[in-house]
Amino acid sequence: MSKTKRSEIRRRTRPGGQAEPRKSERTRQLILDASLKFLWTHPFRDLTVGELMSLAGISRSAFYHYFQDLHELMEALLHAFEEEVFDVTAPWFSGEGDPISLLMESLENMVQVCYQRGPILRAVSDAAPMDERLEKAWTRFVEDFDDAVTLRIEQQQAAGLIKPFDARPVAMALNRMDAYLIIHHFGRRPRGNRESALDAILRVWISTLYGEKALANCLSRSKAPTTAKKK
Repeated sequence: MSKTKRSEIRRRTRPGGQAEPRKSERTRQLILDASLKFLWTHPFRDLTVGELMSLAGISRSAFYHYFQDLHELMEALLHAFEEEVFDVTAPWFSGEGDPISLLMESLENMVQVCYQRGPILRAVSDAAPMDERLEKAWTRFVEDFDDAVTLRIEQQQAAGLIKPFDARPVAMALNRMDAYLIIHHFGRRPRGNRESALDAILRVWISTLYGEKALANCLSRSKAPTTAKKK
């Protein structure tokens, strides 16, 4: 994703860019936090402004000071989630050094974020087929990641780090695999095992982009500290 695109997401998500949130921004965040709490156990279709504001401990009328409707609320949640994921995966997208180590770091960070915010993906993806507005939000979301991953694969192909192939279909397959697995494991409580989800994602990404030999080397390195400790 380009710096311009990331800046656009930041403007949508954090109006004004204050280092310290104002009272109004703290109130807005309380509403967002309450919506995430609701989505851990309920689908978007069951969400109402009244129940949401009761969870947030704020008057119902205050909701409309920050959001036009529940759709705008869900779009804000999705935008904030997207920004956070791009921030924590910056090592692979823009870092310098061993690309596989950077990828492992980025995917581990991504899984950590998704472990905390998985219901956002579930809510939007579940509602999208029957809700035109959320369908557009979901499409923009996945296409942003498709664009970013495609670009990075092509950059590393040009540098000789990844073998030549059509990058975009592979990027789409990797991103949709991630989305499905994250929704399945972390879309509701009780959540699935974080380590097993990360292991699956790492195996697919590394073997797909860098080959089975690279995956074997990564697995042997990851087991080394445990072996040493046992000795």
